[in-house]
Amino acid sequence: MSKRADSRAAYLLGLPRQECRALLERMGEREKQALASHWRLWAHKGQLPPGGDWLIWLILAGRGFGKTRAGAEWVRALAESDPSARIALVGASLSEARAVMVEGESGLLAVAPRGRRPRYEPSKRQLLWPGGARATLYSAGEPESLRGPQHSHAWCDEVAKWDNAGGKALAAWDNLLLGLRLGEDPRIAATTTPRAVPLLRRLLDHGDAVVTRGQTEANRANLPPRFIAAMKREFGRSTLGRQELDGELLEDIEGALWTRALLEACREPAVSSPAVRVVVGVDPPASAGGDACGIVVCALGEDGVARVLADCSIEKPSPERWARAVARAAQAWNADRVVAEANQGGDMVATVLRAAEISLPLRLVHARRAKTARAEPVAALYEAGRVRHAGQFPQLEDQLCGMIAAGPYQGPGRSPDRADALVWALHELCLNPAAPPRVRLATG
Repeated sequence: MSKRADSRAAYLLGLPRQECRALLERMGEREKQALASHWRLWAHKGQLPPGGDWLIWLILAGRGFGKTRAGAEWVRALAESDPSARIALVGASLSEARAVMVEGESGLLAVAPRGRRPRYEPSKRQLLWPGGARATLYSAGEPESLRGPQHSHAWCDEVAKWDNAGGKALAAWDNLLLGLRLGEDPRIAATTTPRAVPLLRRLLDHGDAVVTRGQTEANRANLPPRFIAAMKREFGRSTLGRQELDGELLEDIEGALWTRALLEACREPAVSSPAVRVVVGVDPPASAGGDACGIVVCALGEDGVARVLADCSIEKPSPERWARAVARAAQAWNADRVVAEANQGGDMVATVLRAAEISLPLRLVHARRAKTARAEPVAALYEAGRVRHAGQFPQLEDQLCGMIAAGPYQGPGRSPDRADALVWALHELCLNPAAPPRVRLATG
């Protein structure tokens, strides 16, 4: 970019809109093209790197804040100013690193100006800039791939999403740090939506880390108005909205039966043992306009470990609608039994479910103890390592973390309907002696 274009970009920042438009009309085509890629002109404050001496720049913000664009522009600036830069691009997986960090709408290829775009070599997992800088893609799910290579800088995307099973996320980070020994001023940019996982807590406690926090709202100028309105209407100040839109790191509630650290320790990316028995737990709403209908699918594996497979819960449904949702879940997961709480509806629950043509065995259960009392032995199963979550279930997990051992429910919504459904399913699989597992035969 020419010095003239650069100075005009800085000048434009302080101009009223009409004067800015008039000046743009007087600029030449090359100056306009240069101005379009002048990141400091278009970025909002939270997308620009902080000054001072730091090792880690952590952008902890809601979805749509512009974290990916900020990371890509930071890498672009490094690569264009330092031909010797050797940059690690670390995503949750190689496919995500490629799809988001490199080829995405805000990725490195998209943000590069014409004539300065890096050459992408997928087979080598590398990007090469015309000046000589180089970036290499890595998967945080393969920590050993970061053992050995050396870098001067790194951009780590969605660090709170990295696989925590077996300490992989922490191992990947440690191997990256140990290889950050090129150049005179090694630095890391880490971009993520917050989740209370061990790696993120470690970064927040790091003495050489600078944290940028922000909400989705900060980038509203670059987001469709309908998106902002829909997200506010759907999530508002709910727990999920506070995390995913406001960028708030949700802390554990004192006395909760489940903690976020416990749930992360129980997580696996996919089911690791074949199922011998599958149960759908159902917590029906008291009325059509009331709470959600909790519908959670769990399975007992051949290894004796129970797994949460799916959260199929639906909000404010009619009896027919929630019954059909239960039927779809049972069919999709080839369930052996549906377990439904019948306190609020008695025989009506059975009638509604059978009207939805659920042919598998149905067991109605009646709650004789408080919700937390029923949940305590299930929470103990988690502590003992006998339950795992096969994937992410944010709304269900928010409810679990709101169940207090000696007190009222403190999670999102009026009632822990999803958590109740999970408790019934796991009671049936692991704590009900009258329902021993059976071996299911492979078909076909």
